[in-house]
Amino acid sequence: MRLLIVSTSSIHGKPYLTYLKDEVISFFAGKNLIFIPYARPGGITWDEYTAKASERFTEWGFNMRGLHTFENPIQALKEADGVFTGGGNTFVLVKTLYDLGLMDPLREAVQNGLPYMGSSAGSNLTGLTVRTTNDMPIVYPPSFDALALVPFNINPHYLDPIPDSTHMGETRETRINEFHHFNEQPVIGLREGSWLRREGESLELKGPLPARLFRKDAAPIERQPGDWSDLL
Repeated sequence: MRLLIVSTSSIHGKPYLTYLKDEVISFFAGKNLIFIPYARPGGITWDEYTAKASERFTEWGFNMRGLHTFENPIQALKEADGVFTGGGNTFVLVKTLYDLGLMDPLREAVQNGLPYMGSSAGSNLTGLTVRTTNDMPIVYPPSFDALALVPFNINPHYLDPIPDSTHMGETRETRINEFHHFNEQPVIGLREGSWLRREGESLELKGPLPARLFRKDAAPIERQPGDWSDLL
């Protein structure tokens, strides 16, 4: 499998996706890509969201079309050179994929070699479940099971506690520890500006920042960019 698991599509001070240009160009070998826009629950249509992604990918020499525009989306996934799932609300994304009968075909296509890139909600989709998303469950999908393309969960946009903050709410670390009270799988807190790239049995953390690895009944570990293949 080939995966690009990205914490966020935009970082402060840079236009949409531009900080990932070199990585994206090196990741997708073919030119005909599919965009999955289903994570956006309102304020922007699937066509508008696809146009936003397509504009950037066209600048980089790719052709991109929204999955929702195909008469036979399952066949389209089989014939594409790659797929990109954008961010938004993870529960909306998962519910829509299940409702359209596309969760299993998407998984099978990626397992059979379709390069998959996800950002934010699209990255949550690569894990075992979507139970460690930051999103509110504004809809109720038939399952929290995700694509299970990696043997752990993702927490995109991972935030560290702010020193001297007077905020009294739970931190991301607290929430993930609560998750581990009931669940076993590791969770990777992926900070904005960093991403994971899988090439077969190789997994690498890339970008300028370390990521935080959480395991049940263990202290979290800061893992630096580099080889993470031991997690596969």
